[in-house]
Amino acid sequence: MSSFSIRPVFVTCLAVFLLLCSSPCHAVGKDTRSVLEPTELQQEAEKYISRYLRQHHFRRVPVNDSLSLEILRRYLDELDHSKSYFLKGDVDRFTRQYGKRIDDQFLAGSAEAGFAVYNRFLEQARTKMAFMSSLLDTASFDFNRRETLDIKREDASWPLDEEELRDLWRKEVKYQLLNMKYSGEEENARDVLSKRYRNRLSLLRQQTSEDAFRVYSNALTTSFDPHTNYFSPMDFENFQIDMSRSLEGIGAKLQLENEYTVVNEVIPGGPAFKGKQLKKGDRIIGVGQGQNGDIRDIVGWRISDVVQLIRGKKGTTVRLKVLPVSQGGKGPSKIISIVRDEVTLEEQSARKSVIEHEGRTIGVITVPAFYLDFEGQKQNKPGYKSTSRDVENIIGELRKQGVDGIVLDLRNNGGGALEEAVKLTGLFIPAGPVVQIRNSQGGRLVLRDEDPAVRYDGPLAVLVNRYSASASEILAAAIQDYGRGLVIGGRTFGKGTVQSILKINRPFNFFYKTDDLGQLKLTVAKFYRITGESTQHLGVTPDLVFPSMIDSEVVGEDTYPSSLPWDRISPADYEASGNLSEQDIETLRERYLKRLGSDPLYSTYVADLDSLREFRRKHVVSLYEPVFRTELEQVQDFEASWEQGSGGEGTDGEDGEEQNDILLSHAAAVVAEMASLDERPLPAGDDPAPWTGGKE
Repeated sequence: MSSFSIRPVFVTCLAVFLLLCSSPCHAVGKDTRSVLEPTELQQEAEKYISRYLRQHHFRRVPVNDSLSLEILRRYLDELDHSKSYFLKGDVDRFTRQYGKRIDDQFLAGSAEAGFAVYNRFLEQARTKMAFMSSLLDTASFDFNRRETLDIKREDASWPLDEEELRDLWRKEVKYQLLNMKYSGEEENARDVLSKRYRNRLSLLRQQTSEDAFRVYSNALTTSFDPHTNYFSPMDFENFQIDMSRSLEGIGAKLQLENEYTVVNEVIPGGPAFKGKQLKKGDRIIGVGQGQNGDIRDIVGWRISDVVQLIRGKKGTTVRLKVLPVSQGGKGPSKIISIVRDEVTLEEQSARKSVIEHEGRTIGVITVPAFYLDFEGQKQNKPGYKSTSRDVENIIGELRKQGVDGIVLDLRNNGGGALEEAVKLTGLFIPAGPVVQIRNSQGGRLVLRDEDPAVRYDGPLAVLVNRYSASASEILAAAIQDYGRGLVIGGRTFGKGTVQSILKINRPFNFFYKTDDLGQLKLTVAKFYRITGESTQHLGVTPDLVFPSMIDSEVVGEDTYPSSLPWDRISPADYEASGNLSEQDIETLRERYLKRLGSDPLYSTYVADLDSLREFRRKHVVSLYEPVFRTELEQVQDFEASWEQGSGGEGTDGEDGEEQNDILLSHAAAVVAEMASLDERPLPAGDDPAPWTGGKE
């Protein structure tokens, strides 16, 4: 089997750390603490993980030396993505000892290699933290010295010796001191960093076999694809609490990537969503309680411990120190205050607004998520909450207002209930297929809209961006494939896979204290458009493209090297229902681009975005203070101009009107032109549209 490159995606690692650190100065002794070893329960679980992956995962991966080497590379990358812990000699030794043995251990259910590497990592990490603490206590730093730090070291070579490694640590400490100084919230950066390093060293000394097993198991599972993960019994309990979405917290799903706690999803309707400051991909590096409580550094913490720190009593305030994803991890940190609250279906609900454009009235329906009250549906409660029900009601209200067209806004919608995506699509098309699902055996299932009624078939545009994923992509693709409307915005996330959770139980035995070995979430199928093309990896490409502030180099399925590839199957049996010709679409595209070119606000946005992209592309940062300050000020100026407008993609103002939403205003103009193409205004009240043949 040819090798496939993989890098960290979902890593529940406690002890990898911020790009900070030290230099050749004061010797620090090696840590000689006892080594970690897998428990009997963990060894047993490893056997079942191996069996379930080979039997049930969508991807059939040959278990051979090629896979063994890739798992080792992935594991090393997860533990030391910045290449600031292991020496080249360590990596060479690991490759000789385990490079062609991990596949055999995988089949046998052994975690020997994982624990051996992890123990060496702990030794190096403890040495690094002790050295950094010592350096801060005794060393001075010259911020007028012209030198740089490579902060994207994925492709860098492993340090050859201790001297090279400690010089890297020195630069990392210098970088962190500068970063803290210009973040504006720290008075004595040296004292704060010293305290952080001591706290991290304490955490490293509290490591258990559970931490080592968690990281290694996920290196194995995510080698099959990035959405396949193992949960220990304790981890799964936290996962279930998270999925219930009824916590008194910030309303965000978190995961660990390398050394950082990363925002994986901002839950629609939750406190973080309403605050509009925390973004998917942001790295949380500190948590403080109340308006004035000290911010505790949480880099390297267990995800369960981070969640416990963020959760709290409803109505209380938590402060998060984050590295914004928009700055590519290079900009200054910022503090976000969030008042804890519960997340409910009502707060996730679709909402409407109206835009006037050159005499045309355009309705806007914003759908933050595909929600469904499963219990209400099961019990057939009248008026139970669902996306399709709410949007159908909104369409009726907009028709009574006599709108000339509709914009369906799916930006930042990460998905949800699949059946709601199908039903919502059905509001705009006659009965027909919406999405295809294929499993690893080639079995195919076609999900259809069975209702022949069309609730709205006037001018329609669907807005998407890089955070539009899964169910959002299914709806956008169907609207595009049926020719029912135009998709406008940025290419979507590309998450076109289906996951299932399998409980790992060993056979009953009187000698076992428990039969619960955890859970395995694994990919079992893929989504396909009705044209036969997969939404996986490539996502949905808009008909009209709008440049986004979202960094596509770090956000999206195609940023995960182990993600399943794009492919195609045979198309479903469907008939396009749109009335826009290819010439109409080309005409609309030309006018759209012409309007963008003459919009001074858009020109300013693009110029600022180009500067931000140039900043993101830099792999090195200057440690010469005047240059460091200038570069950060440029980024801060950009965010001050565009952050509250989501980088030209808009937010709601207090009065409900969109502020600075360049994309939405231009999308409304496109829909207005679509209405002008055939001059068929929407009917008022409940009168049937002349082009629907009286169908309701």
